[in-house]
Amino acid sequence: MTHRPLGRSGLSIAPIMLGGNVFGWSADAPTSFKLLDAFVDGGFNAIDTADSYSRWVPGHSGGESETIIGDWLRASGKRDKVVIATKVGADMGDGKCLRKDYILRSAEASLKRLQTDRIDLYQTHFDDEVTPVEETLSAYAQLIAQGKVRAIGASNLSPARLKASLAASKALGIPRYESLQPLYNLHDRKTFEQDYEPICLADDLGVICYYTLASGFLTGKYRTAAEAAANPARGGKVKTYFDARGTAILNALAGVAARHNATAAQIALAWLLARKSITAPIVSATSLVQLADILNAAAIQLSGEDIAALDKASAT
Repeated sequence: MTHRPLGRSGLSIAPIMLGGNVFGWSADAPTSFKLLDAFVDGGFNAIDTADSYSRWVPGHSGGESETIIGDWLRASGKRDKVVIATKVGADMGDGKCLRKDYILRSAEASLKRLQTDRIDLYQTHFDDEVTPVEETLSAYAQLIAQGKVRAIGASNLSPARLKASLAASKALGIPRYESLQPLYNLHDRKTFEQDYEPICLADDLGVICYYTLASGFLTGKYRTAAEAAANPARGGKVKTYFDARGTAILNALAGVAARHNATAAQIALAWLLARKSITAPIVSATSLVQLADILNAAAIQLSGEDIAALDKASAT
């Protein structure tokens, strides 16, 4: 399987990244272990998580996903086969924070939960909008110098703060963000393509996008807003996609999927992989069957005709 470089970081990842947001939430520890084993045994290597996963679950305080991944790393002995990406900066109870002292403490906590001596990709999860970018980057530079972090990335930064961060790294001669983790999928195109993709291409940033299946909308599981609304966990968001454009996207996905004997989810992910800017879409799964379906997307080669049909249906 061809691996893709993540910016200029030296990290090389397979074309699909496994999202760890479900670990300790909708996937318990034994299920998570099976998913992780199947993912790596299938030739894939990149796992994404965050210190805040899964604070939204009643009784959870964050760190549950990292803890499960750490237990799996210890039990499986597969640490050297995977790229571990985690994040810092989400609200852990006291607000979003990117101060240097906070980042250094949070990194130590993540390393302990992950039961590893290094984080391969440490990402700014959310921006607090007040800490000088130079202070945040100096924290990351210290962690990299100590060998505790290999590369850094960003997620949920404004274009202005992303540009300022890249400029600060260059001016100070310190490590820069090597990747961006944006919301991007066949339906949600405009913000990334207009505001972020030009930056990523110009500065050679890897892109590992999230919500790649639009909360399940692009799987074709829901064909009407009423069907989506019947699922309280996802339906509130998904039902907003059912306008004329959303219906056109589903129809285009169905047509391309039929030509490839594939599922709509596989085609939606293959469309992402066909874009020059994308390193790997992040996907989550809660069953081995679901995971296998998703991973098969990496083998699909869309034709120019396929891409044109999907582009036309999803044009903003």
